[in-house]
Formats: sequence, structure tokens, C-alpha cells
Amino acid sequence: MWGKKNKEIEKKMLIKKTINSMNKQIETLEEQKKVFIDKAKEAKKHGLESQYNLALTGYKMTLTQQKRAQEMLLNFEITAQMKDMTMMTTEFLGGMSVLSKQMSKLANKKEFVKVQKEFETAMANVETQTQQIEIFMETSKDSFASAANIKKTDDKEIDSMIENQIKSEESTDDDIDAELEKLRKELESGQV
Repeated sequence: MWGKKNKEIEKKMLIKKTINSMNKQIETLEEQKKVFIDKAKEAKKHGLESQYNLALTGYKMTLTQQKRAQEMLLNFEITAQMKDMTMMTTEFLGGMSVLSKQMSKLANKKEFVKVQKEFETAMANVETQTQQIEIFMETSKDSFASAANIKKTDDKEIDSMIENQIKSEESTDDDIDAELEKLRKELESGQV
């Protein structure tokens, strides 16, 4: 009994470790996307077309890997939840079986009819739960299918995003230069 509990704890720890590892990978890929965007901006500023295209390719590959990792994580989490539901259903059925056997030994024929009805009600509830699991599985399958059909990011969208970030940085640099020039003039005229 104790060995069985230890194995169950080890399995739960492995599941948790896998989920944490997948989340860490997704975070790493997010950071990698930022690095490729920064490299693309630098290349664009300096007119380095081949480095710019290389950074875009790296960004797109990382984006694809990140989406795949997110799908894998979702699939893993759903599967782990389904395992827990199955274990709970199995324990419930085992408990109901034990209770039904004990009750049938204790009950006379009149009470047995009542117990039988309660058991049938419990079995109907299990069937309802099973149907709900099937509906859930069908819905999650549709979600996976729609996630797989996510529109691919095209070069124009990425190029536009990078151009906007460069313009934003340049306008901030121009504002700082203008403020410094104003201060320099005030210092020269002795107004400060």
C-alpha cells in the first residue's frame, strides 16, 4: 500500500515537473523572440538587409516553436486532468460496488429494491459524467484544430512592427536632443 502511494506521488511530481519545464521553454522562446526583434531593428537601422532577413527568419522559427510548445502544454494539461477524472471515476465505481455488496447483505428484499434504485441512479450519474467528458474531449479537439490553423505571421506585419518600433525610438531620441539643445542655449545665455 505504501509503495503504491509513493509511486502515485512520484507520478504527480513528474507531471508537475513536465508542466514547469514546458512553461520555462515557452518563456525562453518569448525572450528569444525579443532578441530577434532587437537584432532586426539594429540591422534595419544600419541598412544590413541580409542580417535583417536572417533575424526575421529566426523570429518566425521561434514563433512557430512557441506556438507548438503552447499546444503541447495544453494537450499535456488536459490529458493529466482526464487521468485524474478517470481515477476518480474508477475509485467511485469501486466504492459503489463495495457499498452495494454490503448493502445487499444487510437489506431484506424490500430494502434491496430501494438500494437497487439508488445504485441505478448512481450509475446514471456516472454515465452522465462520461458523456460530459466526451463532450469536453470533442470541444478540446476542436480547439486544437483551430489552434493549428492560426494565421501565419507574414513578413509585411513583422516589417511594419519593426519600422514602428524604430520610429518610436528615433522620435524619443529627437525629443531628448531638442531638450539638450534648449538647455545648452539657456546655459550660454545665463538664464539657468
